Parts: sequence; C-alpha cells; structure tokens
Amino acid sequence: MSDPLAISQIPIPTPAAGIFYGVGVGPGDPELLTLKAHRLIAHADVVAFLENADGHSQAADIAAASIQTGAGLRLPIYMPIYMPMNRDRALANAAYDDAAQRISEQLSAGRDVVFLCEGDPLFFGSFAYLMARLADRFHCEVVPGISSINAAAARSKTPLAMLAESFAVLSGRHAPAELLTALERHDTVVILKAGQARPQILAALGEAGRQADARYLEFVGRPNERIVEDVRQLEAGPGPYFSLFLVSRSGARA
Repeated sequence: MSDPLAISQIPIPTPAAGIFYGVGVGPGDPELLTLKAHRLIAHADVVAFLENADGHSQAADIAAASIQTGAGLRLPIYMPIYMPMNRDRALANAAYDDAAQRISEQLSAGRDVVFLCEGDPLFFGSFAYLMARLADRFHCEVVPGISSINAAAARSKTPLAMLAESFAVLSGRHAPAELLTALERHDTVVILKAGQARPQILAALGEAGRQADARYLEFVGRPNERIVEDVRQLEAGPGPYFSLFLVSRSGARA
C-alpha cells in the first residue's frame, strides 16, 4: 500500500514561461492592423500598453476592436504602463524598469504578454527598451507594424524612393546643421517628431531649397489627421508631437 504522505510530497510542476510579444498596431487607423497582430491581441493572456498622465493610450485605442474580440473569448489582464512624456531619461528608465518587473512576473507565471506598440515595435518603439531588459530571461517575438512613414507616404501619395534615390530618417531632435546636411545629401528625407522643432525644420527646408519637395502631416491615419501640401503656408510655431515632414524629390515630380 502506497504511503499517502508521499503523494503530498510530489512537487507541483512550474508553468512554462510565457512569451513576450511586441505587436505593432500601426500609426492610427485600426484597419491597418495585420491579421497576425489581431490574432495575438485577441488571444493574449495579458495586454500591456503605454499610457499618458491622463490615463489615455493611443495604442490601446487603435487595438480596441481586437481587445474586445479577446474579451469575448476570455478576459485578459490589462497592464497600463505610465510613461512620463519628457526628455528626462532617468524617469523613463525607471518606468521601463518597473514595467519590465511587472511583465516578468506575468511571464514567469506562464502568461503570454502582448505589448501594444504604435507604428512598428522596433522603429523608435518603446518595446525595444523592454526587450533589452527581458530577452535574457524570456522568449521575445516581434510582430512588425506599419510605421508613420509608410502611412504618410500612402496618405500623401508620395513615393519614398525610386531607382537610385537615397533615403534618410531623422527626428526633430537633430541639430539644424544635421537637418540641413541630410536635406542637401538625400533625395528623400523624413523628419519625425517634428512638433517643437517645426520652426527650425521650416528654416532648414528654406535654406536647402527643398520647400517645394516637402509635405507636412499630423496624426496620420487618425480622425484629426492634417496634411499640408505647401509647407510655405504652414505656421512657423511649434506643432503636436505626432507630426512629420516628408521631403521627396519623387513626390515633387509626381
């Protein structure tokens, strides 16, 4: 006869660790989600996303229909992550450290975590900072998303590059001299995060003689989208964070 006490001594299996997914949800239009992104969001154990001080998440808004599909199957765990919107990297790193710890707890419990990323996860994406903190302990996968650059080109019907043309991506945080050099050297230049730097960017376009090549876009793919075809008509004051300049010789010819 077996010893009943021996049964209680059998160790309980530890659940296999979950997978950490960085899922791109595109720049704003929910219909630009890929089928794979929709499937993973709908079946996620945990849905994580950044939110601002007001508790709003643009990524969660874009993926709302996919999240609701998942809620109809089973109730996922929602993990909003507050991210300070300033240039203090110490605050940002502290937020990423805290988020990585929370995510690791869910992964260790065997739950898959889907982190929603505006645009593409590895193109100026916050997912990259979390992956750097978790990849040595957990399996990570990336689902690419449509970037604001591709969406802007589509919305303005502007080719990004043709034949032997060169293509460069900068941000509004680059110095005016760097912007000018890129505008003079490359056929197509996309300048992201143009908001506060809009006056300097407009000045650089004028100095480089590229105003006729340029288009300005805000909130691409969202209900409040704005496209300015002639940047000489654009006010020179600061603009919103989610804005960009698309400067293309191909676009000018088209």
